Amino acid sequence: MERKEIKTGWKFDNSYARLPEIFYTKIRPAPVRSPELIIFNRKLAESLGLKVNELESNEGAKIFAGNMIPEGSEPLAQAYAGHQFGYFTMLGDGRAVLLGEQITPSGQRYDIQLKGSGRTPYSRGGDGRAALGPMLREYIISESMYNLGIPTTRSLAVAATGEPVYRETALKGSVLTRLASSHLRVGTFQYAANWGTAEDLRALADYAVNRHFPELLNEDERYRLLLREIIKRQALLISKWQLVGFIHGVMNTDNMTISGETIDYGPCAFMDDYNPETVFSSIDTYGRYSYKNQPGIGEWNLARLAETLLPLLSENKELAVKIAQEEISEYNKIYQNNWINGMRSKLGLLNEEPGDEELIENLLTIMQKYHADYTNTFVSLTFDKYDESEMFKSSEFKEWHNLWQAKISRQDDTKGSSYKLMRSSNPAIVPRNHRVEEALAAADNGDYSVMERLLNVLARPFEHLPEQAEYAVLPAPDLSCPYRTFCGT
Repeated sequence: MERKEIKTGWKFDNSYARLPEIFYTKIRPAPVRSPELIIFNRKLAESLGLKVNELESNEGAKIFAGNMIPEGSEPLAQAYAGHQFGYFTMLGDGRAVLLGEQITPSGQRYDIQLKGSGRTPYSRGGDGRAALGPMLREYIISESMYNLGIPTTRSLAVAATGEPVYRETALKGSVLTRLASSHLRVGTFQYAANWGTAEDLRALADYAVNRHFPELLNEDERYRLLLREIIKRQALLISKWQLVGFIHGVMNTDNMTISGETIDYGPCAFMDDYNPETVFSSIDTYGRYSYKNQPGIGEWNLARLAETLLPLLSENKELAVKIAQEEISEYNKIYQNNWINGMRSKLGLLNEEPGDEELIENLLTIMQKYHADYTNTFVSLTFDKYDESEMFKSSEFKEWHNLWQAKISRQDDTKGSSYKLMRSSNPAIVPRNHRVEEALAAADNGDYSVMERLLNVLARPFEHLPEQAEYAVLPAPDLSCPYRTFCGT
């Protein structure tokens, strides 16, 4: 393992490594045979204070593949637990290594993590590696989410390893370099509550406050307020998922961050036809993490977090439970308010009126009945241009459209303001499943130009550019083979 200082701009701190040792294991990435930089997020790297030209070198490829440790890094794998499809288990970074926390020129702090960098003590029999396709998929989807204005981890680079990984067949190996405000999870608190001491739990909670909510440091009820702020962030995040038709696919408690960022893009995808029952994950046979269930699962996960915090909320157990219940009971209200306000924006409703929610629900009911595309329907409404599809010709839609236009006509502002609001709230494109698969198939054959074009059109989703039109076209229907995604191993 090389550790060599090259002038690449890394400025690491390692505050997580100063937590009690129960929360991590110090370990280095496993070197690979032939590191090769496949894709590098230059703009993101520059914002981190990194030297992009130097990192696009052979030395940069070695860093992003795990063969070279940057100066100041103290690599470790994090320990955590989680409810996976409702069942609690011990987990941890089974194929990821945290290099440390990059301090940007503006003083912000971001975790830098290698994903697919080899076995750790938490690998649970896995090989610790990752295939090229899933890592490129996370790069595409996470960057698209960022451009859609949705809190998310981000992707800095993908490096090929020159080594195969074996799943059902031999696949090309790769390592993803991921950026996050932190990798603290609900599952991290579950781990502390189940296997740590009271002091360990308090240390973790204080670390979370200091890192994400420093304004709470001097508050007497800072742990209650910590729970409150996490609830607010998750309610906002999940409402944003729903508003763009995003389905995470595996909302286990270890995949819910304290920071309120989307994390772990495994069996995720965006809906085409609007159907609340939509599930993409090949292993979610009962629809636990379907589109319609995401808000409720968010609340369930937050209740598990609240359970871990009970010893910190009050020494009186009954009072602690009461406090936790009071905070969790606010989730639905916060989520619903975020979602309705977001839907008003998608429909250009500047004023709040009685009947807004009914108008929204009626539209969704019509969309479901006619199998209307979620994204394209709102684009059609934005530009008041409708194709010859059955829904737009139906009496239900025409009646709905008249009610909607009547609401807009009663607004205090001009119709132009509604149009502007809708343009900024309804993306022209999302990463369509068939387009993502097309890019990954080309990349597997060594052609990265398809992926690069896709990333370019996804970079400005609210500008409604002519070159985005072909990426909004739906795939040819194939009812015999519904789209399925898999956990990115």
